Formats: sequence, structure tokens, C-alpha cells
Amino acid sequence: MAPAGTAQQPFGTMLTAMVTPFKANLEVDYDAAAALAVDLVKLGNDGLIINGTTGEAPTTMPEEKAQLVRVVREAVGDNIHVVAGIGNNDTADSVQHAKDAQKAGANGLLAVCPYYNKPPQSGVIAHFHAIADATDLGVMVYDIPGRAGIQITTESLIKLAEHPRIVANKDAKGDPFAATQVMHASGLPYYSGDDGLNLALLAVGAVGFVSVTGHIVADRFQAMAAAFRAGDVATATKINLDMVPVTTGIMNRVGGAIMTKAALDLLGRPGGGAMRLPLVVADEAQREQLRIDLRAGGFDL
Repeated sequence: MAPAGTAQQPFGTMLTAMVTPFKANLEVDYDAAAALAVDLVKLGNDGLIINGTTGEAPTTMPEEKAQLVRVVREAVGDNIHVVAGIGNNDTADSVQHAKDAQKAGANGLLAVCPYYNKPPQSGVIAHFHAIADATDLGVMVYDIPGRAGIQITTESLIKLAEHPRIVANKDAKGDPFAATQVMHASGLPYYSGDDGLNLALLAVGAVGFVSVTGHIVADRFQAMAAAFRAGDVATATKINLDMVPVTTGIMNRVGGAIMTKAALDLLGRPGGGAMRLPLVVADEAQREQLRIDLRAGGFDL
């Protein structure tokens, strides 16, 4: 059974792009993954993104990815969106990951714009269509030109929105007006994929967030969205301003996955610890700065 979703808000409001815990020997720690997933739901997440970049997906094997989806699905039950990151710059491989994720229990797919090899927009559209045609799951495309090397253009997003299983866009383009143009022309639901712009994108029509800092402030993002939708912009703005040190500490100093695991360690929560190369754990100086940032963001450390 899939969790409730709507055409306007297919994956709920708040999805954290979950880190993948590893043991000291760098094996996937499935018990810690289950514990973290349960913890994140208690914090206020409607859904979880498994096997995204924050989950170090470039370094995990297909069988590990599938098992992570199974473990998280079992841990959180049927009422939480479990969205599997399946995309890369090889369409055939992405299609196979999509099929594997559906078999493992995912109820949605996240597919990044194919990166590095810079296909033309006709290839980008064909790539996403192949993924969307491979299963009966809803697909959230992921537009992040700063990492992919290319954007999904406004025209391509409007075209992609015509596919019945392309149901949302995770937007990390940093261009709220371009987002507005797509939403105006197509009605494609937008999820902010940039924690620093969550309120800004909500203000132009986004329906929710795919967040890294949601590991520790998902409850605040839920409160911010609720306040904004209730017309209490002042409260939403205050919540957003109070989170600036958290966003700075986790997203702007070293890197999201590294500092998220460090934050989980500092807060005594599951999910921190080791990382697979080329990512490395935060050093002591970085952890001390993170302590300062988290304290400024309201955490008692």
C-alpha cells in the first residue's frame, strides 16, 4: 500500500534526503539506517529519499541500494513516502535501478538530470521518459545544473510534465522565476531542493521540500510551511531566519553529507560515523565550527 498523495502534492511536504550509515569497516549499517529512518519520521518527515547523493549513492552497489529501500520501507511502514534515487548519466542503468527500487518497495523515484556527459535537451527528455516508462511509480525529476553541468530547461520541464508518471520536480537551479514559469505553464509540482531557498520557493508556489538539513530541522520546516499556508508570513519568516546558522553549518562550509553525519554524531543520533571515499569525515576543527553553528541555530550542545 502506498501512502496518500495528491496530484498537487504527490510526496507530502517534507522529505529528507537520508544519509547512508556505514560501519567502521565501511559495510552498510542497515540497523542504523532503520533507526535513522524511524527517527526522521518522528521528527516530522512525510517521506524519505533513499540512495540520493547525500546517501553516497555513487559509492553503493545495486544490491546495497535495494536492501536500503527494503530496510527503510519495513522500518517506517506504509504511510511514509519512500522515494528511491535511481538516476545517473547512463539511461539503461538508471532504468534498471528504477525497476530494482520498485521491487524493493519504493513508492516513488528521484531521477537526477544526467550529468557530466552533457546530452542535448532531446536526450535529457528521452532519458527521463525511459525512466518514467520503466515502472508505474511517480517520478520526481531533479534539476541541479551546478552539479550536473547542464540544466533541464524551462521548455524541457514543461514537456516532461506532460508524461503521466513525471509528477514533480526537485528544484536546485537557484532561479525562482524559472520555477514560476514552469509551474504557470504546466502545473508541475515543485519541491525545493536547496535548503537556503526553501521559503523563497514556497512563496512562488513550491509544495514542499527535499532537504538535507531536514535531518535535524524537519519539524521546523513543517512549521514554516504550515505558517506560510495559514497566511502567517511573519512566523514563517522568523522560522526561516532562525535556521540560517543550521543551513550555513551543514550546507555552506564543507558539504551536506559530511556535515550531516557530523551533526548526527554531535546530537547523539543514529546515522553518523564513517564515509566512503572520496568523501571523508569532518575533522575536529570542522566539528567545532559546526557546534558553534548548531548552537546559534538553537541546539543545546
